[in-house]
Amino acid sequence: FTTDTTKIPKYEFDEDYAPIHTYQVCRVMEQNQNNWLHTNWILTEGAQRVFIELKFTLRDCNSLPGGVGTCKETFNMYYYETNGDEDEMEDGEMRDGVGITEEEDRAMKESRYIKIDTIAADESFTELDLGDRVMKLNTEVRDLGPLNRKGFYLAFQDLGACIALVSVRVFYKRCPFLVKSLAEFPDTIPGSEASQLVEVVGRCVNNSLPLYEPPRMHCSTEGEWLVPIGKCVCQPGFEEINRSCQVCKVGFYRSLLESLACSKCPPHSVARQTGATVCSCEDGYYKIDSDPPNMACTRPPSGPRNAISNVNETSVFLEWSIPMETGGRKDVRYNILCRRVLPDGRGLEECGPNVRFLPRRSHTNYSFLLEAVNGVSELAKDHAKQYVSLNVTTNQAAPSPVSVVRKGHTGKSSIALSWAEPDRPNGIILEYEIKYFEKEQDSSYTIIKSKDTEMVVEGLKPSSVYIFQVRARTSAGYGAFSRRFEFQTSPYLYFSATTRGSVSVFTCVLRCGYSKAKQDPEEEKMHFHNGHIKFPGVRTYIDPLTYEDPNQAVHEFTQEIDVSFISIERIIGAGEFGEVCSGPLRLPGKREIQVAIKTLKAGYTEQQRRDFLWEASIMGQFNHPNIIRLEGVVTKSKPVMIITEYMENGSLDTFLKKNDGQFTVIQLVGMLRGIASGMRYLSDMGYVHRDLAARNILVNSNLVCKVSDFGLSRVLEDDPEAAYTTRGGKIPIRWTAPEAIAYRKFTSASDVWSYGIVMWEVMSYGERPYWEMSNQDVIKAVEESYRLPGPMDCPEALYHLMMDCWQRERSNRPKFDEIVCLLDKLIRNPSSLKKIMRLSLCLRVSNLLVEHASVEGDSHTRSQTVGEWLDSIKMGRYTELFMEGGYSSLETVAQMTDLRRVGVNLAGHQKKIITSIQEMRVHMNNTNSTVNI
Repeated sequence: FTTDTTKIPKYEFDEDYAPIHTYQVCRVMEQNQNNWLHTNWILTEGAQRVFIELKFTLRDCNSLPGGVGTCKETFNMYYYETNGDEDEMEDGEMRDGVGITEEEDRAMKESRYIKIDTIAADESFTELDLGDRVMKLNTEVRDLGPLNRKGFYLAFQDLGACIALVSVRVFYKRCPFLVKSLAEFPDTIPGSEASQLVEVVGRCVNNSLPLYEPPRMHCSTEGEWLVPIGKCVCQPGFEEINRSCQVCKVGFYRSLLESLACSKCPPHSVARQTGATVCSCEDGYYKIDSDPPNMACTRPPSGPRNAISNVNETSVFLEWSIPMETGGRKDVRYNILCRRVLPDGRGLEECGPNVRFLPRRSHTNYSFLLEAVNGVSELAKDHAKQYVSLNVTTNQAAPSPVSVVRKGHTGKSSIALSWAEPDRPNGIILEYEIKYFEKEQDSSYTIIKSKDTEMVVEGLKPSSVYIFQVRARTSAGYGAFSRRFEFQTSPYLYFSATTRGSVSVFTCVLRCGYSKAKQDPEEEKMHFHNGHIKFPGVRTYIDPLTYEDPNQAVHEFTQEIDVSFISIERIIGAGEFGEVCSGPLRLPGKREIQVAIKTLKAGYTEQQRRDFLWEASIMGQFNHPNIIRLEGVVTKSKPVMIITEYMENGSLDTFLKKNDGQFTVIQLVGMLRGIASGMRYLSDMGYVHRDLAARNILVNSNLVCKVSDFGLSRVLEDDPEAAYTTRGGKIPIRWTAPEAIAYRKFTSASDVWSYGIVMWEVMSYGERPYWEMSNQDVIKAVEESYRLPGPMDCPEALYHLMMDCWQRERSNRPKFDEIVCLLDKLIRNPSSLKKIMRLSLCLRVSNLLVEHASVEGDSHTRSQTVGEWLDSIKMGRYTELFMEGGYSSLETVAQMTDLRRVGVNLAGHQKKIITSIQEMRVHMNNTNSTVNI
């Protein structure tokens, strides 16, 4: 704080002979040096941690002549925080009315400063050659924090060094302004702690809204944005093109945030302005509120067809065929108006709820009006209703049942039938109905009609038993069916001379569904879809196998893409059914995107085609940022293709192995959080994955992980031991919960067990679970409560979560929403990830596993030589290097302290060998040493 000629600015020259402004001091000949230099007041601008870069030169004390008073090769750096640029007190200033000396004043000023560090030089010079001056600059960086006031001073103390201070650069780091996934993140100053992450909520920009949750990023102390969570998507009426929201064109609309792009208006609807969120129906077409936006506008149905009546004692049975035109809807139902004809032509009156009549005692004429309606009929006020009228007289009676049905000639695919008229026809027989079905298959039957009392039924299966029933119809309606008659087709082909008369044939297949004609008003709240009851507002997964026709599931859950919109550029892999390629997808009106293309190889069977498209029918039901997105399918041309989004970094296990040790713990936790979020979505949908593993997670260029591979019936690995066969298919043993292996009880809880294994894979950078243990040994070890040890450098909090996922009782395992919540807490509080698993616990669990996997003893005691030991852990390539390094026995290997000495430089190989050496030391009671990587 003194003004001294030794500290006045001086000029030196750098290696390019450019002048450098420096502060110098070199009072090495004098005793008791205490020289100070301080900066002006430095404004922090809100930063809580700053960095100080010093550049200086320093002379080697040994190069100085003898007799110096003092000489040091270090100096000290101090700081003093204050809220304002305070003037220094003048020399001799009165303090509390008492004069102080210059020495006292200086001591008081020095006492306010707090020491940052003692600075030493990496390089020093020995003498100054003015003719050829070369500066040996030292650069040192120190950080300072946390800072709580508006600004601070820096001070440098010299206690006897020969030093020149060339530059002092004070700076702080910040996360720069960023726009990502349509979210804007402002300039953000990091927190005060070195490991602290500052969570920043982004602001959706350019006509966008948050999807599922507000977008968030985390600002690190190094000024880097980490762990993106959530994102923004274009609001309805807009679509994302070139990273901005563009308004939907005329004729297109977008109503859901989950939709990727604007869609063309469905049939019979229009969007006459840009930015449409829904399309308006054309004249004469309608929609109801519960109709989805992508559904075509519809209209009321035409009238029922082929209506007939059947009078049977006190009941009238009405039958009809569905309308020729259903209006484009499936919710067709029927209204029936019963009216009694009054005597003497006095008109009609409604029957009322309790109409009854007694045949033979009296007769009454009734008129029935039958109308077909659907969900939009009430909206079509001007629509002309189409009725079918039936007149019934109650003194009419239907014919009695046919008593005998006889079998004539039989063929490989036909049976000739004949029968007699009913005993009591009660009128003229108009026609007969023959109902037949394969035995034990009465849920699906066929009806054919005949004017005669004989016919040949064709199209049957050879050597099969069929059930036949016959009934007659008069003007009063149908009689009851005859009893059941069993006839069998021949295994050989017979030729029959029987001539088939004029027969009208139609098929009535009873399908899995629900008839709304007999539905209560309350039941209209439920929709029946291929045997599944679905409630409005609840989205559930539907197994494509429940469809009678698998092609219907493909049509319903996927989008057909014209093959001309796809270009295959390169092959990136091979799948079970064919090659996996990549290339651009260019849909009209949309931006070009890169996609992955799975192809079905030539010569496929129809069953292989169904199996291939089955996975697409599953993927098409999912819409989540952590689930692989299906773009569409190509089924109308060859080859058949499945088009998905392209994931640049491929499968997670391979990606981690390629980048062993390259990610921070926070980045790994971010990956795990994405996987858990995707699994939470699947669990909420009611879908059980059954094959959750790192190989089935894909990674894009932003390190976003997405769950994929929904083909549950596939061979899971090339390794023949990879799956343990049970009744009902193959199971990936190393990833599967015990109850799923033993009893095939696959649930979301068994997926949670698999997620714990995925956590272990991620934290060990793609290591194989249970290493080289056989599947049978893994099953037995898990049953006996052995669990995988914590990976190297694994945070304790993450390993505890793994162990929770591996609870024997599935009810004790966490749910996926609880896992997501916990990972969010860890991301927000990175200090909780600093505590690393205790080595003793890792060794204990690992040792138990190795002991259990051995039949005659542990792998180390069985291995007689170093070469055999290395071969047992798949590291035999290093045998010669170990020998050359002097490690010729297991005892000497157990004493190793540095793997680099023998040439083991790959991080993954180091980890595997270190783990095995640590286990070896446990067996040899030699756990005191450590191994350096």
